[in-house]
Amino acid sequence: MNELSIIELAVACSAVTVGYTVFGMTGFGANMVALPVLAHVMSLRTAVPTLLVLDLLSAALLSSRNRESVEVAELKHLAFPMLAGMALGFPLLALAPESGLLALLGAFVGAVSLWNLMGRAGGRTAAAYWVWPAGLVGGAFSTVFGTGGPVYTLFLASRIADTTRLRATVATVILVSALVRLLLFTGSGFLYESALPALAAALLPCALAGYLMGSRLHLRMPQAQVRRVIWMVLVAAAVSLLARGTMGLI
Repeated sequence: MNELSIIELAVACSAVTVGYTVFGMTGFGANMVALPVLAHVMSLRTAVPTLLVLDLLSAALLSSRNRESVEVAELKHLAFPMLAGMALGFPLLALAPESGLLALLGAFVGAVSLWNLMGRAGGRTAAAYWVWPAGLVGGAFSTVFGTGGPVYTLFLASRIADTTRLRATVATVILVSALVRLLLFTGSGFLYESALPALAAALLPCALAGYLMGSRLHLRMPQAQVRRVIWMVLVAAAVSLLARGTMGLI
């Protein structure tokens, strides 16, 4: 906390509030929105564990309130590929240079955002075998950035038509992912950073406020328009991250 200026802390609070508003509305996307901004005011190895703490609470809230809507069969189908992807992704977070991770995050955020802006996220039902690429990629990005939600959602949205059931199922996947990451990060020491408790405590009210706001807006706003604005903002964030990461690699 002492390393962040008042302006940087305000930026972090705003990013977390907006990110968890998106999560409350859709069941995913908190880290996709918040992490590109947080990466400009703190290191990834601080931002990712901090968001993990917030993920645990928000995903648990959404899952518990909508547990009867969870598609258990799809959850079981996705579990093993997701866990395998998380195991593959952990060495990247522990060993890869931060500039490379920033460039990778920018490329991922930009690709997912452009995919959604072009309206390619919808369509026919995905074949069952697509669970493996979705689980492996989503699991890896969950470990490295906490941003596997969009990958899981792209797959599950093609198999679950009802938006309430989709939202509940994705939130449960994110909760399971967060619990596994908690074990990984505890064992590796990522959660023992001295600034983490104070930073998480400062951002927790922002996450809760965003989540409650998003839950209220879930059925009251034209979500298609809101999501379009979000994806456009994320494209700009992706370009910025790619520039920072590339400059660090040169």
